[in-house]
Amino acid sequence: MEQHKTIVFEGHTLHYRDEGREHIPTLVLLHGYMQSLDIWSSYILSYMRTMHVLSIDLPGHGYSEMFDDVHTMDFMAAAVKAVLDDAGVEQCVMVGHSMGGYVALAFAEAYPHHLRGLGLLHSHAMADTEAIIERRMATCEQVNRNRAGYIVGFIPPLFDISKRTTMAQEIKDLQDQCLETKAESIIAAQRGMAQRPSRVHVLQKLEVPSMFIYGKNDPRIPLELAVSQAMVAHHAEILLLDNVAHMAHLEERDYVKPRIQNFVSTCYL
Repeated sequence: MEQHKTIVFEGHTLHYRDEGREHIPTLVLLHGYMQSLDIWSSYILSYMRTMHVLSIDLPGHGYSEMFDDVHTMDFMAAAVKAVLDDAGVEQCVMVGHSMGGYVALAFAEAYPHHLRGLGLLHSHAMADTEAIIERRMATCEQVNRNRAGYIVGFIPPLFDISKRTTMAQEIKDLQDQCLETKAESIIAAQRGMAQRPSRVHVLQKLEVPSMFIYGKNDPRIPLELAVSQAMVAHHAEILLLDNVAHMAHLEERDYVKPRIQNFVSTCYL
């Protein structure tokens, strides 16, 4: 039976899913921009038999309420910590996709002793350049004008062009999931990502294992940036996937799923 729960954090509701509580290894999954914890459903169904799995609707996403007109990564990390406290989790392996990776890095900086391992899935520790910040602000204006049109157009390029026909249903499902996100929440996330600092120093100081998963055809993260992240960390695994863009956990689910599971096992040795 699915264990969906809510807590009140700073006067607003956060929603999360808590499965496999009887197991000791704990994995926390953080979704990407405009998505929800539903993106991890097939992973949870596999993992809950052998590990404790938490997935969280980040502020303004899924069933979690919007808090402010800016959702910084530090604020989202504090929200994640509140969920872990509610679930009684002292330590975990945290894996974040894209924006969820930015949140995981903020968590690693603020609460390093609560991590057994850190996984970045199509994410990185660099701050936005001025050009990227300008694009984020332009995105905010676009969302204000035509939220649905923006979302429908944003999703397909996240998938490798070689898979867009065969994964047409997955693309539509993701579009439908993201269409549940309100314009105000999308803008709050964009503003929060624009404000995040570089956290390369967090990777340099990280004392637990780290894992990096990237697509070789990711339009949002150049391959040289992807590789440089793993070079910074002390104990790092890197997985580079052919014919994958920005959604490896969907594009190559059957390959990525066991790799994350093996990483969790390594972190709990």
